[in-house]
Amino acid sequence: MDTTELEKLLAGEKKKLEETLSSLGTKNPQNPADWEPTFPDLGVTPADKSDLADEVEEFDNTIGVEAVLEEKLREVDAALARIHGGKYGICEVDGEAIDEARLEANPEARTCIKHSNESK
Repeated sequence: MDTTELEKLLAGEKKKLEETLSSLGTKNPQNPADWEPTFPDLGVTPADKSDLADEVEEFDNTIGVEAVLEEKLREVDAALARIHGGKYGICEVDGEAIDEARLEANPEARTCIKHSNESK
């Protein structure tokens, strides 16, 4: 299987994810694979409890979004590692080839359709 186009797609997705994550937080200096959300600065004064509540709510939303994006980035990185390691497109459950249509629809897929629920 020629993985050139899928590798380009994954590399582009990785770049977008890292750009979005950098707008939500910073990389953990002790673990560059980990992102830490940044508390938003809405420019409110501590005396305005309603505005402070908005900041906390915004931070809570950021944490949720950051976690989802970070997991997606890990999946993309793992797919790129499988490409470079020669194991891309092979089902992790039964070792059979993953259908190319599945990989085109979900380039991060680690299993074939048959085993897709077993990998979670």
